[in-house]
Amino acid sequence: MKIAIIGATGMVGREILDVLPEYKLPISKLILVASKRSLNQKILFNGKQIRVQPLNEALLDQKIDIALFSAGSEISKKWAPKFAKTGCKVIDNSSYWRMSDKHKLIIPEINGKQLLQSDMIIANPNCSTAQLLMVLSPLHMKYTIKRVIVSTYQAVSGTGKKAVNQLQKEHEDVNVEKAYPHKIFQNILPHCDDFTENGYTKEEMKLTNETKKILDKNIDVVATAVRVPVVRGHSESVNIEFDNAFEIDELRECLKTSQGVVVFDDPNKNIYPTPLTAEKKDEVFVGRLRRDFTKKNCVQMWVVADNLRKGAATNTVQIAEYLIKKKLF
Repeated sequence: MKIAIIGATGMVGREILDVLPEYKLPISKLILVASKRSLNQKILFNGKQIRVQPLNEALLDQKIDIALFSAGSEISKKWAPKFAKTGCKVIDNSSYWRMSDKHKLIIPEINGKQLLQSDMIIANPNCSTAQLLMVLSPLHMKYTIKRVIVSTYQAVSGTGKKAVNQLQKEHEDVNVEKAYPHKIFQNILPHCDDFTENGYTKEEMKLTNETKKILDKNIDVVATAVRVPVVRGHSESVNIEFDNAFEIDELRECLKTSQGVVVFDDPNKNIYPTPLTAEKKDEVFVGRLRRDFTKKNCVQMWVVADNLRKGAATNTVQIAEYLIKKKLF
């Protein structure tokens, strides 16, 4: 199959290049696309040097089977339909198509079965949503979730290269163009994405809206999204209220047997997930499992995942894998 990566030199694009060989997709040709400043660079993949080309040149190749977009909303808005029109399946990492009624928002382990041959543009969820729902989904099936309160602790790589550079340069005490309105080194910012009219940020509202679209419109989610001085790996403090009673050991076992979830939970031995636990791994890690003693049918937990992997690149590749396995072409 011919597969294209749009935004191949960005943080997520580079991660897709790392993830692809692990999933052994039947790639006959890999096409790498990036912005003008990266054109004609050569990137090593599976022992071959591949030239980075512009979008319009890639579009002329009418036989691309799957295009993995990680170049931002404006590029996806303009170019995804053009690629889809040629018969190419588009899997998009931007936020542009996520809440469209005409397009599906997919985490393969949760709602991959919704995909049809007619789906030409498929949206990838926000990184913080993806890891949260990997944990919520099996628990919702067993106990029925009413409400979720989540506080995120999000790495700077979620913002991009400019933010990573800001953190590194501030650590070196070097002046740098800022991705954030404040210093991030030795600091935390209760501010991910832009603020909306209701006082929440777009990132916080993504957690609410995407959970309802993917999992269940009846689940209430309220979020506070915080940026922390970590390069990669998002962490989340999650409080879940169920309709039904639960036993904590039974709940833990439910998570242990869930695909893509690893229970990492023995506080007496200082075992709980951290961003370093999840680095370069595809699984979502859960720890600090404990009953909320202030409210009936509530549990508190700590959820960690590599935002560049399951939060972006891995989920994208897994969608492509699903399309290929189910022959949805």
